[in-house]
Amino acid sequence: MADANPHPTGTASRDNVAAAVETGDVVLSHLHPQGSFEPADHAVPTGLEEIWRFTPLKRLRGLHDDATLTGDAYTVQVDADPAVTAGSVGADDPARGSSGYVPADRISARAWAETDRLFSVVIPREAVVDKPTTISLKGLDAEKAGAGHVVITAEPFSRSTVVLDYSGSATWVDNVEIVLGDGAQLTFLSVQDWDDDAVHVTSQHASIGRDAALRHVAVTFGGDLVRFSASCDYTGPGGEIDMLGLYFADAGQHLEHRLFVDHDAPHTRSNVDYKGALQGQGAHTVWIGNILIRKVAEGIETYESNRNLVLTDGARADSVPNLEIETGEIHGAGHASTTGRFDDEQLFYLRSRGIAEDEARRLVVHGFFADIIRKIGIPEVQERLLASVEAELSTTVGLPVAT
Repeated sequence: MADANPHPTGTASRDNVAAAVETGDVVLSHLHPQGSFEPADHAVPTGLEEIWRFTPLKRLRGLHDDATLTGDAYTVQVDADPAVTAGSVGADDPARGSSGYVPADRISARAWAETDRLFSVVIPREAVVDKPTTISLKGLDAEKAGAGHVVITAEPFSRSTVVLDYSGSATWVDNVEIVLGDGAQLTFLSVQDWDDDAVHVTSQHASIGRDAALRHVAVTFGGDLVRFSASCDYTGPGGEIDMLGLYFADAGQHLEHRLFVDHDAPHTRSNVDYKGALQGQGAHTVWIGNILIRKVAEGIETYESNRNLVLTDGARADSVPNLEIETGEIHGAGHASTTGRFDDEQLFYLRSRGIAEDEARRLVVHGFFADIIRKIGIPEVQERLLASVEAELSTTVGLPVAT
């Protein structure tokens, strides 16, 4: 078994706080099991476990069990500024594991064990890079599963943007590590824009240095099933993270986002803001937001929010915010979660001004997503996302609005 994880990706839900046991610096939790690099240390999920109860295991194509991960039917394209080092390196490269991440589930551990290369991006110390570094992975075939590993290192006092763009047809598993040195500023955007037959399970972990700032953005539109896990911890005081998310599920899609912020240093900050829309029979979204404030994390501030807009009958959104606080010496902590249909007052206001009902619905949804899209700060990406929202809405016409 691998050594105990000094920063386990775990906390407890409100219903399981009593089951969480802290010993020293390690939190053992029913929600987030102790991490291990060895796949054999993680039992094959049955669906009864808390962290798997929302995931349709039969649609994972064996990724959680013993499906081979040797598929190579994909292409990778990189567009990077000359100041940025980006390329494939061996699995023994010291960048691997530099975030302190230890796989928290069997799929992540299998991907770690079976990946013999990793893709490394390094932003040099004090470099200010205006051009986004874009890594585009396009799947060519979903028949054979593949695995990958990405490490993004923002050296101290650097400032940059990195985009990880997934598309095409694939059965894909990967681990993504993000390491921010002291004073670094990084915007990281992960876009899951897969074809309808894709299955993607990703685990992303960020280590945030002293006075460093990370804007972590997740956008999920495509795929048959996407399970997206993102976590972070802090290596010093003054670090901050904004976790922003946008997702849109159509008929039959399962889009699951699981977040964990581990406030393990004083005077740190986190803000989580995810928004999703659903339409069509069997559309299902899951959002789990876990915040742990440790005893040492005095003076921190955190807030998490998830809002879901249900556009039609037959769609389901599960939203579970969890907040565990071990010290009262904090500036503030809170969470919010809402799931509902269109605001009747907004629709009435627009229609009373001569706007057709279908167009009024589009305007409401655009407004619902607009604030998060604006926060991304990459004009070409913002335009693409607005176009994607419009494409999703074009399929809504004629469907009954949920009541």
